[in-house]
Amino acid sequence: MAERTSFVRPYRAMLGARVRAQSSYRASFGLDLVTSLLIGLVELAEVWVLYRSVDGIGGLDLTTALLVFGLADTAFSIADLLVGHLDTLPQYLRAGTFDVFCLRPQPLLAQLITSDISLRRVSRVMVGLTVLTGALIANHVPLTPGSVLLVLLSLLSGTAISTGTFVAASGAQFFLVDAAEMTNSVVYGGRYASTQPGSVWNRPLIALFGFTVPMAFAGYLPTLTLLGLPAPWHLPTWAGWLAPVAALWTGGLAWLSWRTGTRHYQGGGG
Repeated sequence: MAERTSFVRPYRAMLGARVRAQSSYRASFGLDLVTSLLIGLVELAEVWVLYRSVDGIGGLDLTTALLVFGLADTAFSIADLLVGHLDTLPQYLRAGTFDVFCLRPQPLLAQLITSDISLRRVSRVMVGLTVLTGALIANHVPLTPGSVLLVLLSLLSGTAISTGTFVAASGAQFFLVDAAEMTNSVVYGGRYASTQPGSVWNRPLIALFGFTVPMAFAGYLPTLTLLGLPAPWHLPTWAGWLAPVAALWTGGLAWLSWRTGTRHYQGGGG
């Protein structure tokens, strides 16, 4: 127990320092929160405007689409708050400052995760949670142990899937230092795809965001299971319960990508 506390203490101290540094400049911190809130509201408005113009898309009406958005956006926003800064890894590699992490006797990924935290992203989480709460009420989801468990499991699994996607993309950036847009297209494209009905995807998108980077399990499939709607792609109605399996799959991809990337890294040359 004492060893575990000693292991966690330096990371807790670093995160605490980051939080205090950001919150000490209150005006700047407040503007960051408002800006992040507006971005979240704009993304919500996209869904609202789109579904207000038609009766439904891909078998989902507005209230159902908001439930997909609430689950998927909340999960991604939590992951973005915790590890979203991993997409700045190319800056460390180009500047040669990643070597500093290599000199410390701590796991590289843990150091990189605790090197920063953007508290402004809290407002994105609040937008997602608010939409999720409203959508659960609007869809008359019963407050049963099964439905509560499925919602919590979906949020945890969705967060794990998004976190794994960030980590896997970071591992790939050891090879694609000047092409971070390629990995960002999967990470942030996956975030957008996860808030849309998967039934309208074409085959390449189904292969990518349905199973390879299984963002469909972050919001779309759990929503269908929660509401008892039929699932696409020959999957059973209870496919939403497979979200933890999808999270484990993404975790394996993230581990493999990060391990391959760090073994490939030969230093900044400084």
